[in-house]
Amino acid sequence: MPLDSILSRDSFLLMAELRLFWLVAAFYAFSLILHLFHVFSRGESAGKTANTLLWVGAVIHVGLITLRTFETGRAPFQTLYESLSFFACSAVLTYLFVSRRWKGIYLPGTLVAALAFGACMYALLSRSPAIEPLSPPLQSWWFEWHVVLAFFSYAVFIVSAAVEISYLAVKPLLKSGDGQYGFRADMLEDFHGTALRLVLFGFPLLTFAIFSGAAWANVAWGRYWSWDPKETWSLITWTVFTLYLHSKAIPSMRGTPASVFNILGFICMLMTFLGVNWLAKLLGIPSMHVYAV
Repeated sequence: MPLDSILSRDSFLLMAELRLFWLVAAFYAFSLILHLFHVFSRGESAGKTANTLLWVGAVIHVGLITLRTFETGRAPFQTLYESLSFFACSAVLTYLFVSRRWKGIYLPGTLVAALAFGACMYALLSRSPAIEPLSPPLQSWWFEWHVVLAFFSYAVFIVSAAVEISYLAVKPLLKSGDGQYGFRADMLEDFHGTALRLVLFGFPLLTFAIFSGAAWANVAWGRYWSWDPKETWSLITWTVFTLYLHSKAIPSMRGTPASVFNILGFICMLMTFLGVNWLAKLLGIPSMHVYAV
């Protein structure tokens, strides 16, 4: 195929991808606005419409990631631009899957929509969508397994945190027999139990992600662990969720202390994904992961 034809095709695909990405971001933005309206108005119709917009955005997002995979001919998460897109999509899809068992409850979607919109805008406004040759450390089968496991554990932790925060917000407002944001007093504890079940599912994923990351590091850099800032923060995140699971087994800590550990684990997860890269670059801390900033 002539070079001009190849460049023309690639340019067309990239332009189509960017337009789709902006469309996805728009759906997530409108969903976030309606979720916030639901928070302040407590109206069910706003929450229901916001959830529908998340569904539409997620369907388009899956198509976008499929197109990116076709463009690059490889896994669609090997640059930060791609990773942010994959992070947002996996979080939304996980939330939509889990939320099917809740009838008339849309409050947790607020956090998910905010993170998805923020990740998309960060990718669109500050990252290059150009398809570039991969750096040697990323050319590894272990890396793909590591990222898939890590991102799906992140998605599960996001939804768990959304459930936890919703529970803490609604519990003081909920009076016996009165509904708040679609909740009833007799269903609140079962709803809260979803947060624990999600962490029980996501914790092994994070564990395997850390082990696969160590195997990848050994292949790429000749050692399993080097106390790199991202490695250290992944261990901190794992430790905090270990404390959360431990606290749920202790009667005196099953309430607020456990909730604090769950939310703290969510914050540590965000720090592991993005914050540690910024911090390492800002403070000049040597890191083998700064290339992802």
